[in-house]
Amino acid sequence: MNHAVILPILIPLFGAACSLFVEHRRYGPKVQRTVAWTTLAALAASVALLFAQTADGTIAVYLLGDWPSRLGIALVADRLSSWMLLTTLLLAIPCLLHACSGWDRRAPHFHALFQFQLVGLNGAFLTGDIFNLFVFFEVMLIASYGLLLSGGRGLRMRIGLHYVVFNVTASTLFLIALGLLYASLGSLNMAELSQRIAEVPPTHLTLVKATLGLLLLVFCSKAALMPLYLWLPEAYARAPAAVAALFAIMTKVGLYAMLRVSSLWFGEDAGAMAGYGSQWLFWAGVATLILGGLGVLAAARLRVLISYLVVVSAATLFIAFSVRTPEVLSAGLYYLPHSTFVAAALFLIADLIRRRRGGASDRKEVIAPMPGKETPAVLFLIAAVSVAGLPPLSGFLAKAALLAGMPAAYTGVVWAAVLGSSLMVIVGITRGGIRLFWRVPVLEEGVPPPRKAPTRTVELFAAALLLCYGIGMSVFANPLMQYTDAMATQLLTPQDYVGELRATTPEIRQP
Repeated sequence: MNHAVILPILIPLFGAACSLFVEHRRYGPKVQRTVAWTTLAALAASVALLFAQTADGTIAVYLLGDWPSRLGIALVADRLSSWMLLTTLLLAIPCLLHACSGWDRRAPHFHALFQFQLVGLNGAFLTGDIFNLFVFFEVMLIASYGLLLSGGRGLRMRIGLHYVVFNVTASTLFLIALGLLYASLGSLNMAELSQRIAEVPPTHLTLVKATLGLLLLVFCSKAALMPLYLWLPEAYARAPAAVAALFAIMTKVGLYAMLRVSSLWFGEDAGAMAGYGSQWLFWAGVATLILGGLGVLAAARLRVLISYLVVVSAATLFIAFSVRTPEVLSAGLYYLPHSTFVAAALFLIADLIRRRRGGASDRKEVIAPMPGKETPAVLFLIAAVSVAGLPPLSGFLAKAALLAGMPAAYTGVVWAAVLGSSLMVIVGITRGGIRLFWRVPVLEEGVPPPRKAPTRTVELFAAALLLCYGIGMSVFANPLMQYTDAMATQLLTPQDYVGELRATTPEIRQP
């Protein structure tokens, strides 16, 4: 069996254990950071190996304990899994870099929680079993609770508790849906469920639809779809910068889960369940896109504005994934890492701006010193161009491909929603830039300028690295879009995925 599939889960799990071991004060932050970076280097090697292995369309299956997939835990790696793993890895590097500039000293157990977060993310992208998707969701969420609340007090604790309560409620619904799913279909293996759903008798169809609808509702809550996104803006805005940047991938986990189950369970061969939920997901995505744009316009603080940009990106992906044509799906898969990287970069840049403005923080209505010629302002300008979808960066290429490939039945609505929301984003982020960088106080003669908070080079480098990812996606757009085209084709023809997993479960196993 190919052990490379389990390495992206085992390596951060082992790194988390080692991080807990070296947390004692006799080791100091240098040893803790060495363990963290060593783990991340090993993880990078394993993800690169798996990405190369699946690039030609190979689907790798790993059976934990060598149990048949219908009885045990199955991990499956294909092009989509490897794409998500690579996106997570590239995001984790600048997030850890920013945290190691000093914030990790103020957060108890930061490095262990960071590694556990990677365990949950990687496991969710690799699992072939819907129950273990729930397990990895919980690993990811429990680690995120610790990261969000570590070192916090006052308002951040209150907002963090709201975040915890919302996600615990969603997880409870997830568990109820799994129980109903197993009771009605007798399996929790994704590949096996794809066949059982297609063969559901009419007498059980209503129960199965209700169960799968509840499951989709849970995924939509994780991905911040209207009206289930209200928890996100304040939670992300109050999180420490490195944590908020890492959280940019978390809404994509819900989107990944929705895309995976939709392609396996609701495809053309699903009988009465074919295309289930796609229409209401599409219209909910359009509504979320509009409301997210309005949130960008109305945000009084820069970090809240960026949080609404995360909502806008999730809504755009919901539209792309619910249409389910190869061209639109490919554009959405290209847009996914772009939106993740640029939102993470903006969270890091906002932290730099907040510290330079002193007591004014990131509130747009307060006039405070922040000259536009300084490095954070330049980084903000590049990120603004990218997130608004202006040429020549990857945001423009992704949205252009999405609009160009849209079927005629959806063209008018999608063009209006995407272009309208993009206009709102441009206006909102331009207003924010003007108020933060141009409205600076005029000092009277003889009055010394206020002291500037120090900006560490490593923090600037972390934000710049995320922006370089987006620039790289623009330079290498052709090969990347060829890869996303192949990924979309593989997703829309799930027979290979199902067949590979079934091949590991023969009816009679030889000794």
